[in-house]
Amino acid sequence: MSKLTEYKDLIHELAELLDKSTLSEIEVEEGSFRIRVARELTSTAGIAVQAAPVALAAAPAIAAAATAEPAAAANPADHPGAIPSPMVGTVFLSPSPDAEPFIKVGDTVKEGDTLLIIEAMKVMNQIASKKSGVVKEILFSDAQPVEFGEVLCIIE
Repeated sequence: MSKLTEYKDLIHELAELLDKSTLSEIEVEEGSFRIRVARELTSTAGIAVQAAPVALAAAPAIAAAATAEPAAAANPADHPGAIPSPMVGTVFLSPSPDAEPFIKVGDTVKEGDTLLIIEAMKVMNQIASKKSGVVKEILFSDAQPVEFGEVLCIIE
């Protein structure tokens, strides 16, 4: 059996373990080989604070308070200019602590410009913009851990 097939089988087994458990990630390390499988857990309707849209129907008192908040509380993942994280890792705004950030709110970026760096497994991955536009929001702090699919910024 080839190494690639072994890796695919291992990933499949780890993904099945995640589905059957309450874990959010599993990591296996042997010598220089390391593999990590992670998923984003979604909240249930019973948790009103974390699942506001679901909880609104179940808790009218909370619905009244939630509607008083500004429209900015909308889910950033639904925004057409949302830039999601392509991987799990630690996100950085600049190439080094003393360097200028790649982007700031209000900056104009072009498709292909570097927006940020995600460090994953000791590798620095430059994340390029998939569209041109203006940076409207940056939804992370420098050196913050991020999950796969988590919205990092909004470009309009």
